[in-house]
Amino acid sequence: MPTALITGATAGIGAAFARRLAADAYSLVLVSRDESRLAEAAGQLKLRYGVSVEVLPADLATDEGIAAVEARLRDGVDLLINNAGFGHPGRFPDVPVEDEVRMLKVHCEAVLRLTLAALPGMRRRDRGAVINVSSVAAFFTRGTYSASKAWVVNFSESAAAEVGNPRIKIMALCPGFVRTEFHQRASMDTSGIPGFLWLKADNVVREALRDLALGKRVSVPDPRYKAIVAVGKLVPRGLQSFVLGRLGR
Repeated sequence: MPTALITGATAGIGAAFARRLAADAYSLVLVSRDESRLAEAAGQLKLRYGVSVEVLPADLATDEGIAAVEARLRDGVDLLINNAGFGHPGRFPDVPVEDEVRMLKVHCEAVLRLTLAALPGMRRRDRGAVINVSSVAAFFTRGTYSASKAWVVNFSESAAAEVGNPRIKIMALCPGFVRTEFHQRASMDTSGIPGFLWLKADNVVREALRDLALGKRVSVPDPRYKAIVAVGKLVPRGLQSFVLGRLGR
């Protein structure tokens, strides 16, 4: 039975991955800061799907938390999903520097270190996969969140090329707006976002796993967001920043 480790596993896209992979008979290792929510999620998954579920409480904004997950990954997993992440309610440069550094720790350092911890076992077994959850924001210039997610895309593509083994897949997943707790936790006002732009987490996961099976290195779920990214690539960065800034206000 294959094993998947999922960070940020108790809500949103992480929880949707856990449900889908449990339905596909994966053993799961769930990582989150909230130990009580981990226990609740594990109990529900075991009861519904009859799979093995480990829980690993860890704060990926700390060295201790990252090290704990690294140690588990060195024991071997078949699929790593780096999903943990968060946003800031404020805008650069008004966000305190310690909060910005914490974001980089979770979005960049943790993704780097956990990927590196998982790869040796995958290379020994000559199979495995890593999905690094980024965002459509990676393709636009909008503060440090989009900058950190752009790093995830570039890193994932670069790592896949460097590993150079089609049986070991590394992919960046870049969804748009998804109905999760993300925006509420970041105290973001989403009232101005049109309803047609919202995606369901389960649909995002379904498309992500399909794209992973196809060997894609970057997955942008949903035709609407594929079109937005394609058009965005044609718009000069300066104009992007101006338009996004106006929309943000």
